[in-house]
Amino acid sequence: MKISKTTVDVRYAETDQMGVVHHSNYFVWCEIGRTELIRLLGFDYSQLEKDGVLAPVIHFDLSYKVAARYGESVTISTWIEDYDGLRVYYGYEITKENGDVCAYGTSTHVCVHKDTFRPFSIKKRLPEWHKAYEENKRKK
Repeated sequence: MKISKTTVDVRYAETDQMGVVHHSNYFVWCEIGRTELIRLLGFDYSQLEKDGVLAPVIHFDLSYKVAARYGESVTISTWIEDYDGLRVYYGYEITKENGDVCAYGTSTHVCVHKDTFRPFSIKKRLPEWHKAYEENKRKK
């Protein structure tokens, strides 16, 4: 199972008046991690879109534990939590430099045709992605 690790410096614009990261920024960080994991698997989101495929989020679940603050760095760990041929479940853990977990959770995605937004089987349409997801999903 491959796990991408991406470090991000908390920027001032991501924080509130107290210097605490606003919750919405964690979703952006998860997207950064997900994009890096896809790159680590040997693929590119932009090429997927050029090929007429989109991968929208259909569910996101994120639990917050410890606040990240301006001036700190966080690491986004991202992996394939599960995969069933149609849906991809990505797992995330965002930690501070001292190891404290700021947030963790999952997002669920499907691939759809860009023109119709109709979902399709990744296994059938994107066999190389299917193989990578099968080989790298979390073992239960």
